[in-house]
Amino acid sequence: MKLFFSALVLVTSGLAFGQQDTNDVALNDTVKKLYPVTVYYKKQPVERLKEVQGNSLFSGKKNEVISLLNTNGNVVTNNAREIFAKVPGVSIWENEGSGIQINVGVRGLSPNRSWELNTRQNGYDISSDVFGYPEAYYNPPLEAVANIQLVRGGASLQFGSQFGGMLNYDLKRETEKAFSFETQNTVGSYGLFSSYNAIGGTTKKIDYYVYNHSRNGDGWRENGRYAVRNTHAYFAYKFNEKTKLSAEYTNMDYDMQQAGGLTDAQFEANPQQSFRSRNWFGTPWNVGALILDTQFSDRLTFNAKLFGLIGERNSVGFLAAPNVVDAINPATNAYANRQVDRDFYKNFGLETRSIFKYRFDQEEQKLAFGVRLYQANMNRLQQGRGTTGSDFDLSIEGRYNRDLDFTTDNFAAFAENQFKITPRLSVTPGVRFESIRSTSEGRINITNGNDVIATPQDITRNVALFGLGVEYKWERTNFYANFSQAFRPVLFSDLTPSATTDVIDPNLKDASGYNLDLGYRGSLFGFVNFDVSYFYLLYQNRVGSIRQFTNNDPTQSTYLFRTNLGETIHKGFEGFVNVNVTKAFQVNEAIGDINFFATMSFIDATYSDFRLTQVSGTAPNIVITQSNLAGKQVENAPRYIHNFGISWDFKNVSATFQNRTTSKIYTDANNTETPTANGVTGALAGFSVYDFSMKYDFLGHYNIKSGINNLTDASYATRRAGGYPGPGILPNDGRTFYISIGAKF
Repeated sequence: MKLFFSALVLVTSGLAFGQQDTNDVALNDTVKKLYPVTVYYKKQPVERLKEVQGNSLFSGKKNEVISLLNTNGNVVTNNAREIFAKVPGVSIWENEGSGIQINVGVRGLSPNRSWELNTRQNGYDISSDVFGYPEAYYNPPLEAVANIQLVRGGASLQFGSQFGGMLNYDLKRETEKAFSFETQNTVGSYGLFSSYNAIGGTTKKIDYYVYNHSRNGDGWRENGRYAVRNTHAYFAYKFNEKTKLSAEYTNMDYDMQQAGGLTDAQFEANPQQSFRSRNWFGTPWNVGALILDTQFSDRLTFNAKLFGLIGERNSVGFLAAPNVVDAINPATNAYANRQVDRDFYKNFGLETRSIFKYRFDQEEQKLAFGVRLYQANMNRLQQGRGTTGSDFDLSIEGRYNRDLDFTTDNFAAFAENQFKITPRLSVTPGVRFESIRSTSEGRINITNGNDVIATPQDITRNVALFGLGVEYKWERTNFYANFSQAFRPVLFSDLTPSATTDVIDPNLKDASGYNLDLGYRGSLFGFVNFDVSYFYLLYQNRVGSIRQFTNNDPTQSTYLFRTNLGETIHKGFEGFVNVNVTKAFQVNEAIGDINFFATMSFIDATYSDFRLTQVSGTAPNIVITQSNLAGKQVENAPRYIHNFGISWDFKNVSATFQNRTTSKIYTDANNTETPTANGVTGALAGFSVYDFSMKYDFLGHYNIKSGINNLTDASYATRRAGGYPGPGILPNDGRTFYISIGAKF
């Protein structure tokens, strides 16, 4: 980034900014003629949120800001492995290379569609249902994102109760020109073609930004085709310097063929192969928001977001295990009927945030507060008898076996106050109150043509969460500590019995616990940037199923009772360091900036309690054996995640080479080592993968970007699936490349 400073004419002080020309003639004894000087400044790829930013407090909270405008990486296919490389403790599911869904988790929590995080775009919710079904089927194309903000568990008081924290995608805006045009067009391996085009501008009264992103490809695996389109429009009107009203709307639609899972033998033979050509997935998505920003006085600011979401989750496919052949039946000369599942979402919310500044004991204090109203409705249609065809056809024969309606009503209020004890020391206590009502009703099955109605559920809870943050500053570093309570409401899946004989505990409790962070961060010597911390996460009341006898009679049949059974503890160390080597040796002006970076995380995520039951024998001689998972490693939680890399920036050229190394994970709570024959269960080996990316800017407006992902063509997997997107082991992409040309005027 170039910052242009005009030299100042300084009178009588004798001080000057910039270099004086030796041929200058003195205008008088004290005034010199000075010339402009250009200062080059490049933002760090990973930064920290300010103590107060917007209408939120971040003092004492562990957080990262990833500046995508200053990050080398494959943003075309949303390669999270590269983008989150400088954020420690982020685990990623890499089960398909389209980049349509970003699956990330932190500190050993599940990466499944980022559902342990409060996922937002420009500060408002974008997941299916924040409480009952918090899966993020939509994320913006990273070519349209200016930065990504990740606040760990300390975000639970201001943003919501999720254990993982808050993940916010902050979209690009044009802040300098009345009109600008940006285009980026990419081709790559396996038929990849992507085009991003945007216009934007700013005037005294009006801001606007519109983009369209289209991407399609054949996929690295067989039967892995995809086509996605994202369109976004933003318009803002500034009434005056203190008040602005903006509106924005995002529409996404995609069709994605799902290659399905493999057995381990199939994976070893050829991870690119697929035995499912008739499985499809798509989620048309609409998100909109109306945002008001105003400043009532020098002390009080106010922000209100009215937002809504209308979306769908649609899938059709043959969902048997990968060792079951999907072939034409000679008797019928047709394939088997596929299964169709559909969800329909309608969510609306209003969220306000304010900062009130006041003075106490000669220091300025800051109070952040706000309220939230939210309602979500979901209609879930499952187990429809689909066609015997191969295309993306959602039509069914008859009715869906399962037709359920879920609703969520939520009211929340929060307050956090930063008390400045001294200019260096601040203490920030806070509280959040949540009132949540979850309901479910509808048909759970059809038996002999008759509807089987699910037991209606209506759960209301009022929860208060407390937290405390501390921050102490030195010149360029600070110590931070934060304790925040968290909870996760009972999910819709927990309220849905998998069989008509299952019983849901009417006193089912929400998962509860807390996050603790202790850390030290900042910059040293002008060329070292770092953040090291310890974390402790307690996750109580995990939901599970335990088998019991009907009427407690061993001579009768058994049933699964779904209730609160488990507790897990996640603890460990996270570290990030970036060293500008050329700046350290003061040669950066001659050869550019060479940065070495490393992120290291050590995670100990284990069950401290989780009861299980096993059934043996036949009626009336049934035997139930109970056991406990205490001491087992949490599924999908690696013991360590390390990223190392080197980047070089000089004038108009930049390049990054990096490595990601992850330990072995277990894919089930029993910590099964040997994979099952169908590939659904079993440990996944650790892996090491390398990526390279570069960028060249030329002629003031143009750029060329290129990269190679998985440089050594490593074969590995990060996930096994029991259902969608197809049971079995899900391979990562092998070696791929891309090249892109773009311009901005």
